[in-house]
Amino acid sequence: MVRGLLLTAALVISIPLLVAGQAAFKSGTFEPPRLAPNFELQGSQGTAFKLSQTRGKVVALAFGFTHCARICPTTLSTLARVSEKLGADAAQLQVLFVTVDPERDSVARLREYMANFNASFVGLTGPNAQLQAIRQAYGITIDKQAPEDARLGYQVHHSSSILLIDREGKLRLFVPFGRSADDIVHDIKLLLR
Repeated sequence: MVRGLLLTAALVISIPLLVAGQAAFKSGTFEPPRLAPNFELQGSQGTAFKLSQTRGKVVALAFGFTHCARICPTTLSTLARVSEKLGADAAQLQVLFVTVDPERDSVARLREYMANFNASFVGLTGPNAQLQAIRQAYGITIDKQAPEDARLGYQVHHSSSILLIDREGKLRLFVPFGRSADDIVHDIKLLLR
């Protein structure tokens, strides 16, 4: 009987420790996870690219444009650091950058821009109507604004979170702008388990 009480006490103590020891995501979660809307766009490699072809990898999906002064280069630099910190696991990550400015972001422009961050990153573009439908499916908003100085060209204010899609193609996490590379690596490693 004493042995049974000790076993019961050990289980009562260890269950909370196991729950407390489980790692939690550092980013916001989609509850419940849902299948990420599929799309096909022109990739910066010059060929058609479907989201569904990334199954088996974790996808970091970001929206932005190559004339962005601060947010987009910061996001892509952070994702480049994430890729470095993942080491061998970086082969299981695909970064996708969907333009919100197809008028200026040609395939060639996106290829050149992506090369500044990581050769494996894929820039995506397409017709404005198609891009608008994709943004709507993912809840991405944009606001195109003319600057005070017309020589600078217009700017596109846009949602700046990174969306993380798991290896099964489910939308799992939204990473707010400014999250550290270490936090993103933490979350990607959990998705890779």
